Amino acid sequence: MTEKSATVGVGVIGLGFMGRTHLQAYGAARAAGYDCNLVAVCDEQAARLGDDDTQSGCDPRSVRTYIDADRLLADDDVTLVSICTPTDTHVDLAVRALRAGKHVLVEKPVAIRSADVQRLADEAASGQMLCTPAMCMRFWPGWTWLKERIDQGTYGKVQRAVFQRLGAMPDWSPAFYADTTRSGGALMDLHIHDADFVRWCFGDPAGVTSTGSINHVTTIYHYPAGPSHVVAEGGWLQTPGFEFRMRYTVTFDTATAEFDLLRDPQLLITHEGRTSPVSLDPLTGYDHQIRHLLAAITDGGRDLRVTLSDAVAVTLLLEDERRSVEQ
Repeated sequence: MTEKSATVGVGVIGLGFMGRTHLQAYGAARAAGYDCNLVAVCDEQAARLGDDDTQSGCDPRSVRTYIDADRLLADDDVTLVSICTPTDTHVDLAVRALRAGKHVLVEKPVAIRSADVQRLADEAASGQMLCTPAMCMRFWPGWTWLKERIDQGTYGKVQRAVFQRLGAMPDWSPAFYADTTRSGGALMDLHIHDADFVRWCFGDPAGVTSTGSINHVTTIYHYPAGPSHVVAEGGWLQTPGFEFRMRYTVTFDTATAEFDLLRDPQLLITHEGRTSPVSLDPLTGYDHQIRHLLAAITDGGRDLRVTLSDAVAVTLLLEDERRSVEQ
């Protein structure tokens, strides 16, 4: 892919919570000047979209609606497909989209088994279309700041890093999430974000020690030549209405950075005896990941921040964590 593309026609398959999140992000990207246009959506309820969906960028008066994914994939005006369906449908839909000549953004987890993720990675590698997993923490303001500080050695080496991600079990598809054979539980659906971020920052660990359950896990990542203390806790709490928490505390040689989604300011840095706020981009990781992919498609590039190889690797890591929990 070297030639620049024309306007990116977008199709979204699945209009649940994440599907509508993608719609909003595409709409915001278009408003910001990105050359994209929402062409079509597909969902079992797509035929009953109402005027209120204009708020999420989906106006049924101008967007084609399908209830059959293959009809959307056959739409010549669709260049890029977001797959926001239940986890156990991701790989088959993504393979069909690639074979139909579409670029693909597939929600996480790509699959709950590494062999299935590898099947999609092999399919994407055999063609020319881009396919990327939606690992939004690699784009999240405050988290990209942390990655840059680690890479640049701004405050020296990392000594300790602790991540926490807790929330009530999603209430928009309770039967799906409760069936861990399909969702993979909180380990695969929620904790995956921090496991992937740990890999991105520090590489693959030499081993893991995990405790808890598939729906609430705490893992120690072992880095003999790296940080002495890397821990991530992630889980669904059986408390309806519990406000979602996303935090980290990372201690460098000369400073400590602390992020808390529920605080204003969200990011603080303590350095040379002073604690100061860090100004953050107001956009979300969802916005940035979609703009990153749109730019790659428009510019004809293949340099993606997160790849299917990353998805394979983090799924292998989570399989290790699950075995540790079970043992």
